[in-house]
Amino acid sequence: MTKTVYMDKYPIFSLSIEKSECKYDSIEAIVEDLKAKVEAHPIAKFIAVFNNYEHTKSLEGEIAPEILDARNLIFCFGQAIPNSKILAVRPRSIGICETKERFILDFLEAPKEQMHATMESWVKALVKVA
Repeated sequence: MTKTVYMDKYPIFSLSIEKSECKYDSIEAIVEDLKAKVEAHPIAKFIAVFNNYEHTKSLEGEIAPEILDARNLIFCFGQAIPNSKILAVRPRSIGICETKERFILDFLEAPKEQMHATMESWVKALVKVA
């Protein structure tokens, strides 16, 4: 898992998994695995799966040539609304991208360390155990 700062302000965590090292062979199976993890979590609430690839393609928008598919799993960990600002960082999203050789999962750092660790564990669990 790597951390980068995208556009000089967004802390993004990423995991690139070679297809041969992934438990699943399709983006649909990855989405279903992550969705099940969200639905099993005592606080998280599944919201939707957004097909970012199809949306961008329908707009005739630019898509990097190596990207074969791209989805966002959208969910929320919110169990309190302590102020209006918290709404700006909700809901959460895990981006799932497919290329010829790998699956790449990206998500924005969560404000709560425990929720961030949960997302990391969900993503890392997609890697086959040797």
